Amino acid sequence: MADLNFEIDDNVQFSLDNYVATITLNRPEKLNAVTPAMSVSITRLAAFCNESADVRAVILTANGPKAFCCGSDIKELDSYQSPWAHRMKHDHCDAIAEINKPTVCAINGYALGGGLELALCCDIRVSTANALFGAPEIKLGWVGGGGMAVYLNKTIGASRASRMLYTGDPIDAAKGLEWGIVDEVFDSADMMLTSVKELAATIASRPPIAAQTAKLNMRAAVNMPLDQAVRYERDLRTICFYTDDAREGKAAFKEKRSPHFRGE
Repeated sequence: MADLNFEIDDNVQFSLDNYVATITLNRPEKLNAVTPAMSVSITRLAAFCNESADVRAVILTANGPKAFCCGSDIKELDSYQSPWAHRMKHDHCDAIAEINKPTVCAINGYALGGGLELALCCDIRVSTANALFGAPEIKLGWVGGGGMAVYLNKTIGASRASRMLYTGDPIDAAKGLEWGIVDEVFDSADMMLTSVKELAATIASRPPIAAQTAKLNMRAAVNMPLDQAVRYERDLRTICFYTDDAREGKAAFKEKRSPHFRGE
């Protein structure tokens, strides 16, 4: 267990091993629906991951065979004192999206509403074959508020995103793979988690400054106009090129040895 200086809700678990942090939703009896207390814990853990030099990659997953997350706990929505209080809360989806280390989401079962938003906030997503992805908010009379339309549009395109948003009907794992919501589908949760841990370990073994810069570069590629994104990439390369890690990488290559990266 990482040495955290704050308490986290019992329905959220956290571990840190060999530079890989794992945030696990742990409310399977309620399909890992997120309560306000869970949201606060996720937000604090995301901030910890940003601040800690001991974190180089982050896995987001959930316990239970049926669901990754079915969104916010609807019964808890009335706990906000006013619509304005609900609007001004710092959303846990924002916190996950703002993690500056590479993030991998392992989706076992339903990823619906805010659960899908939470997954879409991660850089890399994989799932089990029983996964379902959906934006069912319209069936209840509202729309997503964690970036659903934006993330779906950027991930699967406007027409497919519109189909999901306007109908509220889910798609299965095979369709999610075809459309690009996930890039790999596994037959079992055990197989998925083994693969995700290996992937995260590989990412964590890379120079941390370069890995974080690669994430900035990807965000620029998605959000900036072409010419600005290319110039930004060249600026990022220049910054990386003169780090101690880059010098270590060149030296290790010339000396035919494994590099030792320190994030400097």
